[in-house]
Amino acid sequence: MSDSDLIKLYSKQILALAAAIPHLGKLDAPDAEAKARSPLCGSMVSVGLTLKDDIVTGFAQNVKACALGQASAAVLGKVVIGLDAQTLARGREELHAMLAKNGPVPSAPFEGYESLLPAREFKNRHASILLPLDATLAAIEKARSS
Repeated sequence: MSDSDLIKLYSKQILALAAAIPHLGKLDAPDAEAKARSPLCGSMVSVGLTLKDDIVTGFAQNVKACALGQASAAVLGKVVIGLDAQTLARGREELHAMLAKNGPVPSAPFEGYESLLPAREFKNRHASILLPLDATLAAIEKARSS
């Protein structure tokens, strides 16, 4: 990866998001917790959440990822409270399509993922970007099954 590629990928906006991740930490009494890990780079996101009527009412995350994974966690953290599993799954699919298939920016409330458009060209980074949503959806599935 050239220096100009790195500059394009790690924009000021992405770095600002990575420095301001909402809901860091752990919940005292989550309904479920889950982890998602990218085997390619080792990035990992752990999520704890509470649900009421399939809507996220409490959320905490621990993010050990590259700046792109951290930026993704920041975007998700800003909107996750109040969302239901179906909306989160749609957001994940739209984000994947944006990255892997040159699809449009995800629809509301996930339009903040537009800042990650430069990552399209770096397929080895896609898994890290999807980790926060993957961990959140896994935690929802655990909460539903308990």
